[in-house]
Amino acid sequence: MGMGIIAWIIIGIVAGWLAEQIMGRNHGLVVNLIVGIIGAVIGGWLAGLTGFPVIVNAFVTSIIIATIGAVILLYLLGLMKRR
Repeated sequence: MGMGIIAWIIIGIVAGWLAEQIMGRNHGLVVNLIVGIIGAVIGGWLAGLTGFPVIVNAFVTSIIIATIGAVILLYLLGLMKRR
């Protein structure tokens, strides 16, 4: 059985916060949640492309994949903001 909506919200917040720390940014809780959820989609898509085994029920794996995606998202947004 997959994770519930509460688990995905927690993963989104944690991944967004971790990405914020890694990228040296300062956002609020809601932005962290949004970045984390979008990062989870990006990370999951990239993991699928690379053949990385995406284990849906693994909480820590989900946080890692979402954080990688969130870091990529913040990096890309940073590039677009500089232009």
